Amino acid sequence: MLDRNHQHRLAALLLMSLVAAPLTLPSLSFADSYEPEALKSGRVDPSLHLQQGSDQLVAQKINQVIYKASGFGNTFMVVTDAGNVIIDTSLPAMAPKHKQLLTAVSDGPVHSIIITHGHGDHTGGVALWREPETQVIAQQNMVEFLNYQKRLSKLFIQRNSAQFGFDLIEEDEPSSTTSQSAGVNMLPNTLFDRRLDFTLGGEQFEILHTPAETYDALTVWMPEYKAAFVGDLYYRSFPNIYTLRGTKPRWALDYIESINRVLALQPEILLPSHGEPILGNANIRRELGRYRDAIQYVHDQTVQGMNQGRDVFSLMREIKLPAELDVGEAYGWVSWSVRGIYEGYMGWFDGDPVNMYAQSPQSIYGDLVALAGGAEKVVALADKTLNAGDAIKALLLIEAALDAEPDNREVQAMRLQILRALRKASGNLNESGWLNHGIKQTKRQMAP
Repeated sequence: MLDRNHQHRLAALLLMSLVAAPLTLPSLSFADSYEPEALKSGRVDPSLHLQQGSDQLVAQKINQVIYKASGFGNTFMVVTDAGNVIIDTSLPAMAPKHKQLLTAVSDGPVHSIIITHGHGDHTGGVALWREPETQVIAQQNMVEFLNYQKRLSKLFIQRNSAQFGFDLIEEDEPSSTTSQSAGVNMLPNTLFDRRLDFTLGGEQFEILHTPAETYDALTVWMPEYKAAFVGDLYYRSFPNIYTLRGTKPRWALDYIESINRVLALQPEILLPSHGEPILGNANIRRELGRYRDAIQYVHDQTVQGMNQGRDVFSLMREIKLPAELDVGEAYGWVSWSVRGIYEGYMGWFDGDPVNMYAQSPQSIYGDLVALAGGAEKVVALADKTLNAGDAIKALLLIEAALDAEPDNREVQAMRLQILRALRKASGNLNESGWLNHGIKQTKRQMAP
């Protein structure tokens, strides 16, 4: 278990890196099931990502040239006679251990660092690995992506802090290289558009643009070994087509096209940046194909509902994965993706005239609570609703009471009870993080 100071330091680095909350699963051997216990149990602890890979003693050997260090974002090394290639570099706090594990295998010069996309759990160790002659390779959209993160850096710090369960960060923490703007301090020094090929020490590398979670996402393909390093194109949960911390639109059809591009390569080794490799083309086709089909299903059902004039909340409630496509929701949630797809296509206006105006629904909460007879009446109804098993409706009721009487201890206590009930039932990493954030906020409000 990490001590408190180390947790805080790691959290600060995590937040300043503007991480996009990758899935964090326990280390698996190749013989293990493709459904890790963390998903099968239906319970996810958001703090587990801090310990990911902490007990790894030696680098994991994938084949004769590929090695892996596990963590909050994996780091891969390809060993060649003319220098080594590093693919992704994890977080700044984890990179030193990853470098120690991998250089114990080979301490040759670092010819190239390939960044699968510009999130901080992939770029955090670039400065540690980079040597004067090292090529740092990225897809050209990373320039704008890094600038986008820098533009909204203060907001992302707040949102990441809530989503990942850390509320404190020092104001004078140095900014990460992932939030530097294009120019002299630009992170990559070698950019490409659709494809970049090179050979090093007899090993062939083909780098393909495969947008999905970000517009700059790429896949590294080694044809001799039929090995595909896919970054965050795949992990063992429905993806974050929308992430609660906030993001530009993530296009479901990009995911599908990129997955098809990888499948067309007929890979025998699939190397995601979170979780364990998948070995064997049949296994890869089954898992990656089901993943693609799940995304296609959610996209198509959402579009169909939009064309039928359905509202987004109805679609969020009703669209569910069929059993044969149920890839789990321990990280991304189908309902969040439905709304992400809906608003990605059409924006925020839903066609209801009341939503054209700057007045929010919350602006009438006080009036409604007064009509109900005061906050105590609403608390009683929320308590009855919670006991009837509808914690979400109870939370909506108590939010109205809280808006009307923010200092009412009875209201605050009821909110805390509801949030704890939802947290106890949660099996999703991001949902759990935001519920924990709400619990902490409420406790602070209730403190003397």
